[in-house]
Amino acid sequence: MIDVIESAGQSIIQHGPANDRVYLMKLHPGDAQGIVEELDLRASSGGYSKVFAKVPAWSAERFLEAGYRQEAAIPRFFPDGAGACFMGKYFTSERRLEQKPQLVQEVLDIAGAQGPIRPPAPFPNGFSARVAVEEDAVEMAELYSKVFATYPFPINDPGFLRRAMNGSTIFFGVWKDGKIIALSSAEMDPSSRSVEMTDFATLPEYRGHGLALNLLQQMEETVYSLGIRSLFTIARAYSFGMNITFARDGYRFGGTLTNNTNISGSLESMNVWYKTLA
Repeated sequence: MIDVIESAGQSIIQHGPANDRVYLMKLHPGDAQGIVEELDLRASSGGYSKVFAKVPAWSAERFLEAGYRQEAAIPRFFPDGAGACFMGKYFTSERRLEQKPQLVQEVLDIAGAQGPIRPPAPFPNGFSARVAVEEDAVEMAELYSKVFATYPFPINDPGFLRRAMNGSTIFFGVWKDGKIIALSSAEMDPSSRSVEMTDFATLPEYRGHGLALNLLQQMEETVYSLGIRSLFTIARAYSFGMNITFARDGYRFGGTLTNNTNISGSLESMNVWYKTLA
């Protein structure tokens, strides 16, 4: 079952059994006074074991007072200079406890030890990249289905992908011999001039060519031209490749979200990385 996205007042949340959580995706200032109680109510009625909230720093104290902990932060995230805080509240001790702390630290150590940023190598012969369009949606959904056993959003549904394209999301792809072999997306929020760099997927047989870094840099060029200033990602904390990719491209580590997301068949912790464009 796919988690649903809906309104809570004027704010946007996602909740459901797939991720066993409530996710406050976007807090409207008008909801700031009552949103903590609303999230607790949603978690209680759904029997969820975590609430995850991305909120402006000026509202973080209210969450801390209600039993949340700050798991990650991005400074100067919003156009007015306010930072973004990623807050987590747990309703079971099992959900609160990191299951693979040594692996999380090893990934961060290796990503943090990367050398100077180098531009990615040119695509090998036969590879090409472009922005994906609605006509690609069926093939895109098939690729995502092959790469991810589960995912927090229904990217294996062509209809979902088309709706996202008609919203504020731009998908980028790499093709070889007329077949999509890698994908990513830039989920933009014009109101905060921010973008989440996400939905990276490469078919296993084509990994090792630096395709994710190529896609990331193409996305950056595109969103910069659209006035975006804050870039971030929520990357799998157990994935050496994705964390290294963002570190190599100059992103900073913002924190780890414990047991946050159901991806590839189980709950995984996620790392926040960020970059602010001039």
